[in-house]
Amino acid sequence: MSEFLETPLTVVHVIACLFLILVVLLQPGKSGGLGAFTGAAAQQVFGGRGAGNFLSKTTWVTASVFFVTAMTLAYLSSSTDESLKKRGDAYDYSGRGTLHSSAPPKAPAKK
Repeated sequence: MSEFLETPLTVVHVIACLFLILVVLLQPGKSGGLGAFTGAAAQQVFGGRGAGNFLSKTTWVTASVFFVTAMTLAYLSSSTDESLKKRGDAYDYSGRGTLHSSAPPKAPAKK
């Protein structure tokens, strides 16, 4: 079930991240933000005080979506049916990548 949720959530998470970056950069700060490059045109689009309120609300909503998707993806990636110990016991960590077998090792052939 979680495999079906991870891909759409990851897409929403990346879109929210990029949109959050854009919205934060558009907000006017003490120096004017990106509005300094465009002049007063950015202020006229939203009205006198409208830009601050609209961009603030958009930032809060986008940040909320970003944090919810981040927490959900973290939970989905950490919740597996199998414990790490069981997964780790199945592999040989000698670098050969072979699987352990439950049979005892064979005695070397005599020459």
